Amino acid sequence: MTDTLFALVSTYGLWVVAGSAFLSCLAIPIPTAVVMLAAGGFAAAGDLVFWQVLGIAWLAAVAGDQTGFHIGRWGGAPLIDAIARRTGRHKLIGQARDTVQRWGGVGVFFSTWLFAPLGPWVNLIAGAARLSRWRFTLWDIAGETIWVSAYVTLGFAFGTRLEDLTEAVTNWSGMIASAAMTVTLAGLLVLKLRKGRKPR
Repeated sequence: MTDTLFALVSTYGLWVVAGSAFLSCLAIPIPTAVVMLAAGGFAAAGDLVFWQVLGIAWLAAVAGDQTGFHIGRWGGAPLIDAIARRTGRHKLIGQARDTVQRWGGVGVFFSTWLFAPLGPWVNLIAGAARLSRWRFTLWDIAGETIWVSAYVTLGFAFGTRLEDLTEAVTNWSGMIASAAMTVTLAGLLVLKLRKGRKPR
């Protein structure tokens, strides 16, 4: 799989970077982190231009998030419910809904990079919940800047060991996301228990 992605980036360059970044923000299961690492590595080798990789990946990711947000805004809760039924993603959609309700724009920010699996669903929920367009956009831009810059720069810096880096980052990002999710859920549980103990 990794070799195939490397070959696609080598052959089609920025088109693959843009397409993967855009589609992954719409919940299409594409390992975009690997694509960006590869693009950064090819930029280090001189096959691609570093700033072009950064710019295209960032623009495509923001455009994908905006598309998801406006789809959610257009379709509202009925569309979200229909998607949940068709995809079976009830748990992720429920987590995304809690994230938007509790954290608003800050939740959008963290969903773009720290809790990336939630990102596409947070976009839809934020749109359906009528989160301010400007608020969504500003937090989204900030988050995507971190996400894109981190992976492309890592690929550029460690281009000669791209395969080892890809495996390490994939495993590490999964552990970070799991740990962060566990800590967040534990914190929310504690807050809920404390709120329940308050005298009425």
